[in-house]
Amino acid sequence: MTDDNMIQIRIHGRGGQGVVTAAELITIAAFKSGLQAQAFPSFGVERTGAPVESYVRLDDQPIILREQIYQPNVLIIQDVSLLDSVDITKGADKKTIIIINTAKTKENLKINLPKANIYTIDATKIALEIIGKNIVNTVILGALAKVTGIINLESLKSAITEKFSGNASIIDKNIKAVEKAYEK
Repeated sequence: MTDDNMIQIRIHGRGGQGVVTAAELITIAAFKSGLQAQAFPSFGVERTGAPVESYVRLDDQPIILREQIYQPNVLIIQDVSLLDSVDITKGADKKTIIIINTAKTKENLKINLPKANIYTIDATKIALEIIGKNIVNTVILGALAKVTGIINLESLKSAITEKFSGNASIIDKNIKAVEKAYEK
């Protein structure tokens, strides 16, 4: 049985897009904000480009639950093409916040959930412009911080600095990309 205060996040993407790293960054940022945090991936022998899921749980109490996330509070979709091939919205309801990397507007997406809690961001454009690669995981986390307030921008920037320590260029580019996404 999950705690009513627990926040459960499911991240969908493809192998090589940093889905696992996104989950790790959320947990580091949440931990820096005083929350308990848990992150874990779900994949087998997938190769680059195959669908991948990662999970995050956040709470102000110790987290003892150890299973996949079946009813997410938040869905992060790093690759919009997955909407056509994977049942990404399984377990979501009208309260689930959905953040999607796409240049399309939410009205033009085929999702059978209320559009009020769907947020789109062209994270690919921001990633290519600032990072120079189509790796959108940190970019979309800037949108997560803005839309939900689950993690704050300063904790996220601190998590990026910690995760990528030793590579000032990667840290700088990712922080700039996160800030741009947060502003949108």
